[in-house]
Amino acid sequence: MLPYWFSAMTMKSVGSAALKMVEEVRRQFNIIPGLMEGHAKPDYATCVKISTDASIKEMIPPGALVMLTPLIVGTFFGVETLAGVRAGALVSGVQIAISASNTGGAWDNAKKYIEAGASEHARSLGPKGSDPHKAALWQLSHSCLPLTVACSLRSFKEGVN
Repeated sequence: MLPYWFSAMTMKSVGSAALKMVEEVRRQFNIIPGLMEGHAKPDYATCVKISTDASIKEMIPPGALVMLTPLIVGTFFGVETLAGVRAGALVSGVQIAISASNTGGAWDNAKKYIEAGASEHARSLGPKGSDPHKAALWQLSHSCLPLTVACSLRSFKEGVN
């Protein structure tokens, strides 16, 4: 259950950070004359600050979940319960990894389908650099992100103990 909870927390964090970024971009389009036409430069620093602040602040609860759960469970419920929690986290984490791997493969196939342009439908989606191609690339690169972060934090914690 822990990997699912962790993944949900990270996805919620990414969603709230993305919303803040969209609001900032809209604000800049409204107040900076010529930005929409490409005649003015946007305020990149504010967007970078939003992203950096969110990445630090929003990852505290998921990181605490990964780091503190074994300590709390082991202290209050004993070694046997901790072994069960760890086994459950491992098994459900493997299931998420398999699912994410299949998802990544599907997005990779979508990207290749668009790039090949072998069918009329693929050609209608556009060439490399089109919006559907960019969407497939973005999703391909982000499909396994929450699990990767969880495994990194868990590995770090194991190295500390």
